[in-house]
Amino acid sequence: MSFLPDFGFFTMGMWSVGLGAIGAAVTGIVLANTDLFLSKPEKATLEFLEEIVLKTLGSEQRTFKAGELWKKNGAVIMAVRRPG
Repeated sequence: MSFLPDFGFFTMGMWSVGLGAIGAAVTGIVLANTDLFLSKPEKATLEFLEEIVLKTLGSEQRTFKAGELWKKNGAVIMAVRRPG
């Protein structure tokens, strides 16, 4: 007869929690540093970019189509879409 409690279930539980924490950490590192599960970006066509309505940020508010930017002169276009 032993008066010491059996720690078998306790050590098994600690191993399970430890391995779960390591797995969660590895998964978090992989998801944070790779683009494996992100959707691929689509290329914007020139026709789509021409129809976008732009607004000025200055004191005089003005709206115009993006195609007006490159009617007379060339333009460099960078289209950024915010997530959400």
